[in-house]
Amino acid sequence: MGKYWFLVSVLGPVLLTSCGGGAYRGYMTRSYTIRGVRYHPMSVEQALRYEETGIASWYDESSFLGFKRGRTSLGEKVGRFAVSGAHKTLPLPCRVKVTNLANGKSVTMRLNDRGPFIAGRIIDVTPRAASKLGFKGSGLARVRVECLSVGDGRYKRKQRKGIPLVPFL
Repeated sequence: MGKYWFLVSVLGPVLLTSCGGGAYRGYMTRSYTIRGVRYHPMSVEQALRYEETGIASWYDESSFLGFKRGRTSLGEKVGRFAVSGAHKTLPLPCRVKVTNLANGKSVTMRLNDRGPFIAGRIIDVTPRAASKLGFKGSGLARVRVECLSVGDGRYKRKQRKGIPLVPFL
């Protein structure tokens, strides 16, 4: 029994961190398919230069099309008061700054899910985030999304000052 425990304790963390899929451990960068469309997440370097303007929507993570969903793409539960979001191609997890261009309100949030899978939308946020950004009542807002960092803990990589952002239109 002791040798099996040793194998699990040594190989377990390696297997878990390799689930991120890309060139870096600790980031979810694997390609995936939703409704027949193949998505290819950005590299960490691309993400750290990412800035995009487009339409944001909000979603209720606890109930999706009437089903209890409960978990994000990273397998995390989203609390009722979470300020987090979903993006189709940024590596997960990452931190972004989202600014509502109509009222200037901004919020920094952690992205831990994939989506939105509706044409013309660049980010989905939780109801709490939509409230802080001032668009929960309308459902949609024109926003600017800027990636601040990718990864958590020892895998965290931050945007370096002085390196120009690459706008995605």
